[in-house]
Amino acid sequence: MAMTALSRELKRGSTELLILALLEERDRHGYELAQLIEERSRGTISFHAASLYPSLYRMEERDLIAGRWVEKAGQRRRRYYSLTKTGRKALASQRSVWDGFFEALNRVARIRHA
Repeated sequence: MAMTALSRELKRGSTELLILALLEERDRHGYELAQLIEERSRGTISFHAASLYPSLYRMEERDLIAGRWVEKAGQRRRRYYSLTKTGRKALASQRSVWDGFFEALNRVARIRHA
């Protein structure tokens, strides 16, 4: 099923929020982030793990997240990301913006969110 322009824009606009929210729970690597987004959205939102990395790098440059390489025996090296203090503030701000947006949608179009 082809993604509409609106759904692409919504996905693009929510990527940072999704990453920050998952990192609030604990440190994660990029592939795990992609898996969890797809799993928790019940397949509605999905990313190829490789497509998340540009967002992760930009977020790291802005000090929203911090990355560190971890090597485990028998596994390949992975970069784990954690939420920074700046990232926590950004997450709270983005949640507030999205909450207000959903409230406005509901007032106008009677669209309810969870």
